[in-house]
Amino acid sequence: MFLIVDDDLAIRTSLKLLLKQAGYPAQAVATPAEALAVVREAPPRLVLMDMNFSLDTSGHDGLALLAQVKAVAPQVPVILITGWGSIALAVEGMKAGAAEFVTKPWHNDSLLQTIRTVLAVHEHPAEPAAEPTEAPARQRRQLDQQFAFRDIIGHDAQLLHVLRQVGQVAATDAAVLIEGESGTGKELIAEAIHRNSPRRNQAFVKVNLGGISSSLFESEMFGHRRGAFTDAKTDRVGRFELANGGTIFLDEIGELELASQVKLLRVLQDRTYEVLGDSKPRRLDIRVIAATNRNLAEMVQQGRFREDLFYRINLISVRLPALRERAADIPLLAQHFLDQLRATYQRPALRVSTRALHWLREQALPGNIRELKNLVERAVLVSGKEELGPEDFQANAMKSLSHSVTQSPLPAPGTMTLDELEAQMIRQSLAHYDGNISRVAKALGLSRGALYRRFEKHGIPYDA
Repeated sequence: MFLIVDDDLAIRTSLKLLLKQAGYPAQAVATPAEALAVVREAPPRLVLMDMNFSLDTSGHDGLALLAQVKAVAPQVPVILITGWGSIALAVEGMKAGAAEFVTKPWHNDSLLQTIRTVLAVHEHPAEPAAEPTEAPARQRRQLDQQFAFRDIIGHDAQLLHVLRQVGQVAATDAAVLIEGESGTGKELIAEAIHRNSPRRNQAFVKVNLGGISSSLFESEMFGHRRGAFTDAKTDRVGRFELANGGTIFLDEIGELELASQVKLLRVLQDRTYEVLGDSKPRRLDIRVIAATNRNLAEMVQQGRFREDLFYRINLISVRLPALRERAADIPLLAQHFLDQLRATYQRPALRVSTRALHWLREQALPGNIRELKNLVERAVLVSGKEELGPEDFQANAMKSLSHSVTQSPLPAPGTMTLDELEAQMIRQSLAHYDGNISRVAKALGLSRGALYRRFEKHGIPYDA
């Protein structure tokens, strides 16, 4: 049984009829006191609740009722109903435990979709990470039998937890936020969510929001009609229209400018948009997956990311571990990339030595999987050998480190001497190799003795 709480008879009647037609029996009440009496007697499956029940339209009575409902029945999901102008209040409600919020006037299909998603998430929550009871390889095989996880390589416990999470939430339409450092495979996880969802046969549209300026946001995302603005020579189909019926992947959402965040929020909230040059609203049926390598919660505190948008995209959050946190998977990934390169370059005898795999496993690899893939491919191309040893990767790792240094902002002429630049290079190498003197010396092409002399010359502390 659902519970509808609203002081407007028309809204109660409308919602009750909609839910009945969708197969959800519901009870409707007008006051907080009646609502609490129902919750205490028999906790409902879900609560749909307005935020105002008196002449005072501040919404504080709604927040008070939410707190009371959560105190009596914390397991019951609550969906808040609010006007667009009160979204900030609804966000306060989500902080206090509400599952979702919808704005008035709502669209029936969107509301029912929200209800289905909330029920799926709350009645079948993702399992917490547990102590392993079986071999990781066996756990991985079991996951692969249930779900489609091609190109996601690894047996690490943290990764397996992520894959279980993905498998559980994929069947819903819940908005998912994927967090993790650059190069950890966020796009692969987004594709896996889509591939294991009921939308798998529809479009999967990827959008790099970091590459879209505020002035182009509406044209790129909503599309435009010919003549809508000076350079609109032809009609353009927007990304939302391309994704309609399927999934849209909003990558680098932390890079989106504030002005564009407002426009995105309206679309995600109302599930409608307008093509530039065409005032007719269009409905959207999409699943939203976002990704970022930034700390969005911190950006919200700094005023650089809208709190209401953060809660809209963050119904489910998935954190991908950095590669250094699952170092045991590095050899598996290296072998996987080598398998691909055998086919790409038609070199069936290509292999990597055990010593090289051990060396790779010890590397920090700040660029994560992307850096490892590039390192393997460079070694294949440059060495010309069929069996790759540690020295083939070491040479290319040094080139990569040198490239990262030269790509950093160079000092203006006259502000740094050659000795100071050498000292900076040594310090960066020490940080990159976590103070391992042998690896630093080898990377810089020096003997240990020569490196120690430079430590003394530049006054760089070290452990002998």
